[in-house]
Amino acid sequence: MTEVVHTPRVFSGIQPSGGLTLGNYLGAIKRFVEMQADGIESIYCMVDLHAITVWQDPDKLRHATRELCAGYIAAGLDPAKSILFNQSQVAEHVQLSWIFNCVARMGWMNRMTQFKDKAGKNRENASVGLFSYPTLMAADILVYHATHVPVGEDQKQHLELTRDIATKFNHDFGTDFFPITEPVIEGAATRVMSLRDGTKKMSKSDPSDMSRINMTDDADAIAQKIRKAKTDPDALPSEAGGLEGRAEAQNLINIYAALAEMSVEDVLGEVGGKQFSAFKPMLVDLAVARLSPISAEMDRLMQDEAEIDAILADGSERARAIAAPILKKTYEIVGMVGA
Repeated sequence: MTEVVHTPRVFSGIQPSGGLTLGNYLGAIKRFVEMQADGIESIYCMVDLHAITVWQDPDKLRHATRELCAGYIAAGLDPAKSILFNQSQVAEHVQLSWIFNCVARMGWMNRMTQFKDKAGKNRENASVGLFSYPTLMAADILVYHATHVPVGEDQKQHLELTRDIATKFNHDFGTDFFPITEPVIEGAATRVMSLRDGTKKMSKSDPSDMSRINMTDDADAIAQKIRKAKTDPDALPSEAGGLEGRAEAQNLINIYAALAEMSVEDVLGEVGGKQFSAFKPMLVDLAVARLSPISAEMDRLMQDEAEIDAILADGSERARAIAAPILKKTYEIVGMVGA
């Protein structure tokens, strides 16, 4: 078997199923920008096909897709350096996902905790897409032979499935065609929690807008949400061990550390002993300084939807130039005539 050398390539994506939050920014987009700066070929997607695993209003989906693209650019992704596109414009994703549906095992899919969480007690009425979307996620990654995927902690299980699918495909067909992709999970706030409940992930679907910071929030809204964020009565500790069992304190310190690009230990070295009444104004000033320019640029970009659509169209052409040969070779390996 001839060894295949896989060129380093980064892929990741976010669902355009509502507005961008601070969680999306710190858990994903900020790291997308950092990886772009490393000079590795980077492909960043708006995964609109994943979004429709639960029903979406078509007009809102279109708006959210464009707004997500604007968020990527406003945060620092350069369409000339990274490939930016929406998933539905590159058909190879879905074509490869069918191959992977036939490689993945039902036992693997049944272990996916996100389906259980999202379907809840209404499992029988959940869409087939909600159950099978991890194979589409594997196809999103492997159709580009991506070697690294920056993801939040909650997506780690899906990356493990992607690795299992690549390993089984390679074994079944006696090849090493697909790379064993490495997740990139790092930083102080890879999992940003709700401002109202530090045990729950910050979510754009939470009924309370006060539970999250939206990337479209202005300075006043950011300040108000941080001031009203749930805390506890104790002073901040001087060491990380003192945050154990204090979910809300841990969350706010993590957010500060990520925005300031400091370690949690260094932050606590500065703020240890302070009450939240002293710490929250510090966090407000930092968050407003970091996030307000992004929200202002997003607003400016959204004034010209045609330009965003042109960026997405160009990105999809560049993405297909990579994906199409990989899909063709996959079909050949599987035994499809005419591939």
